[in-house]
Amino acid sequence: MPFVDFKGKKLEVNEEGFLVNSDEWNKEVAVFFALKEDNIANLTDDHWAVINYIREFYLENNLAPMIRKICKTTGFQLKYIYELFPSGPAKGAAKIAGLPKPDGCV
Repeated sequence: MPFVDFKGKKLEVNEEGFLVNSDEWNKEVAVFFALKEDNIANLTDDHWAVINYIREFYLENNLAPMIRKICKTTGFQLKYIYELFPSGPAKGAAKIAGLPKPDGCV
């Protein structure tokens, strides 16, 4: 498996760049992946609302939430979530949140 260098530490990622060990995730890692994945230089409170929700949901249920649930819980419309995460809520937000690639994500 490939690795990315983060502050002198090697983080194992899969062939698509998703973090293999979600225990290595923290907010600094999220900022790193946000810049790397979607060129997001500043994660806003709205970004964190999505990231924290999908991460908590995954840790409780061992699967990523459906996009409708993300919209309902955060109160954000789908279009806005795509503005926050240009590569999409499944691929981009999940990668930034340190989660595995969601099922059904192409």
